[in-house]
Amino acid sequence: MVETTGVHAVMPISRAGHRRHLVTLQNPDGDPVVDGDGGYTQPYANCAPAQLYMSIDPATQKDLERVAAGTVMSTASHIFTSPFHPDATTQTRLTWVDRAGRTHTANVVSVADLKQMNVELVMVGVEIVT
Repeated sequence: MVETTGVHAVMPISRAGHRRHLVTLQNPDGDPVVDGDGGYTQPYANCAPAQLYMSIDPATQKDLERVAAGTVMSTASHIFTSPFHPDATTQTRLTWVDRAGRTHTANVVSVADLKQMNVELVMVGVEIVT
């Protein structure tokens, strides 16, 4: 499928059919709050729109070198590919439910707007294990 903007044609990098996971995007909202155990928790609010379909792939060293500008990041666990979202940053938190019904949460550590066309994002996320 080709999207057109004026006289320029823009081709998506990945097909929308490969985006099988409905992922919620949230950004920090307000100041950290004392949690009663000597630490703090950060409140989050949904982005607008809050949910996008994304592909989620395991992050290999080769993938990270390409996506994360030649660096090797051993802490990354997933690569998320989605339609462009203007609120996605390295402060964004991603939440999704897998086929077994388990909820997963990942912090975004890298955001790449491929070709700077505002069409598709590739994000590297570190999953939070609770």
